Amino acid sequence: MKKILSILMMFAMMAVAVPLFSSTADAQSRCYTDRYGERICREDNRNIYEKHRNLINIGIGTGAGALLGGLLGGKKGALIGAAVGAGGSALYTYKLNPKTKRYERVYYRR
Repeated sequence: MKKILSILMMFAMMAVAVPLFSSTADAQSRCYTDRYGERICREDNRNIYEKHRNLINIGIGTGAGALLGGLLGGKKGALIGAAVGAGGSALYTYKLNPKTKRYERVYYRR
């Protein structure tokens, strides 16, 4: 039974790891029409952190809170620490340091 569970866990880890490390996927392109009717296409060259910044930050805060709570208060402290860490990191990510969309700015000289 132990061998079967370990094999299933290894397959699950491979199913997650293979898409992350495969380099055959091309960058996605985003196309839009500007105000003059011209079609503009750009490739999405953002890395994993730039695409999923909010979730990664909340996950790190949750893990840190759970670790600190577990060291100070055992299992119950780990649960409380995870909740506090998730709340604090969500507050930081969404309110104090929000992700802003960056558009190209055209500056005209006078």
